[in-house]
Amino acid sequence: QVQLVESGGGLVQAGGSLRLSCAASGRTIKNCTIGWFRQAPGNEREFLAAISWSGTTTHYADSVKGRFTISRDSANDTVHLQLNSLKPEDTAVYYCAADLDAATYDYWGQGTQVTVSS
Repeated sequence: QVQLVESGGGLVQAGGSLRLSCAASGRTIKNCTIGWFRQAPGNEREFLAAISWSGTTTHYADSVKGRFTISRDSANDTVHLQLNSLKPEDTAVYYCAADLDAATYDYWGQGTQVTVSS
């Protein structure tokens, strides 16, 4: 089992920044990949970025490459997603998820709301 808790969302003006955090716990987190996703009302869930637990491998969606940065804090079992140059279309609920078997994201957090005003 893996437990994930997101934090760091909020209201920010366009052009601003936020740092989201995903605190992970459980027996198998050292072997998993953590991904960040978002979902806006009426839209499908969108993949944003992922990082291996070792931190050596990262992957980004083209839509956020250059604006969002994923990183890990191994001392605190936390993965961060830095959001820069935010746009109103970035408004969504942001989720982190854990992939333990390199196949599917099986564990999800409860999400954190990001709202970007114009």
